[in-house]
Amino acid sequence: MTNGTLYGTNTRLRPTFFYTLIAIAVLSAGGNILNVLTDLHNEPAYGLMEPIVWEASSWIMIVLFFWIPWIAFCLFPPFVRPRWRLLFHLPIAFAYSLCHVEGFILIRKMIYRLQGSHYDFGPFWTNFLYEFRKDAVAYALCIAGFTFVVHFARQHYPAQPPSQPPKFDIRDGTKIHRVLIADIQAVSSAGNYVEFFLSDGRKPSMRSSLSAIENELRPYGFLRTHRSWLVNPSRVTGLRPQGSGNYAIDIGTISVPLSRRFSATLAKLRGG
Repeated sequence: MTNGTLYGTNTRLRPTFFYTLIAIAVLSAGGNILNVLTDLHNEPAYGLMEPIVWEASSWIMIVLFFWIPWIAFCLFPPFVRPRWRLLFHLPIAFAYSLCHVEGFILIRKMIYRLQGSHYDFGPFWTNFLYEFRKDAVAYALCIAGFTFVVHFARQHYPAQPPSQPPKFDIRDGTKIHRVLIADIQAVSSAGNYVEFFLSDGRKPSMRSSLSAIENELRPYGFLRTHRSWLVNPSRVTGLRPQGSGNYAIDIGTISVPLSRRFSATLAKLRGG
């Protein structure tokens, strides 16, 4: 992982949090309004106040505890390695739902008491499991929202390289190679691993997908040339036609395939 914040790059975490919060708050409010209208239609005896109290208390808790999926996303993003760490989302989602349910129960009891009545949630665990199914979906939507905003920001507002030469940590087993981004000539996939071709001749490998490494190195100009290869265009020394629209890229003593499927990469390399 490169130096920086989430995914190894400066992805403007504060806007990510607030943009996703606004989206979730608006979507939740829309769903709450529909639920109020549905309750009024199906159970007119409730009147207007009770459905509003139920839905508003739920909405307040969703916004108030929005930080829980946010912290979970920062600690265990979708591309986290090793992958089993994603299992931490299960207990966190449960805790999020528990806070949501306990919170709206408290608000409802307080409002009902002010009105001189009593709020009864019913059998807690039976009703909690019903709420948990909905909260699990809301939690997943939060994680998906964070991921989308981060991806959008990276694609349209790539991070500026820091003033110091950027570095990349290659975890080769128990050993970590901290190398300059400029010294990475190319990266290739090898099963569940990726292999880095460095300017000094070393070829350390790291357990990861090539797509995850591509996301980290794209802000520094790296280009996909093949389903199994990334290259550092600043290291390219030549292009050789191979027929049928394919090319071979020369990077020092390395020859990297350039598939005709990646015509945008070819245009960039020719233009550079």
